[in-house]
Amino acid sequence: MQRYEFKVIPAPRRGTKSREAKTNEDRFALTLSTLMNDLGRDGWDYVRAETLPTEERAGFMKTRLVEQTMLVFRRPLGGATAAAASLAATLTEAPRAIAAEPPAPRLGPAIEPPPGQAPAIGKAE
Repeated sequence: MQRYEFKVIPAPRRGTKSREAKTNEDRFALTLSTLMNDLGRDGWDYVRAETLPTEERAGFMKTRLVEQTMLVFRRPLGGATAAAASLAATLTEAPRAIAAEPPAPRLGPAIEPPPGQAPAIGKAE
């Protein structure tokens, strides 16, 4: 059974300014894709976005209920990564084992020429 570790981060609230993104939607999409690509390089897979309620202070004595949008990522635990590294090491050693096999025996001519006569190559008899 595959085991995972999870990472939960708050979703960005606004997009970052960029020359290539002119609209708010484009800026937000660029921010999300940059965030997901950065985490993807570290082995994290995007799972889903969750909107969860949380209490927040509102003044000195009051609290209010607000919703937070969180992004959920996961990646396999270290044991799976170690197994993949072991498999990769085995696969890199396999060509050396194949190269160490002795060469196939050489085959001679099908018909031995009589002693003192050179073999006839390409002659039709």
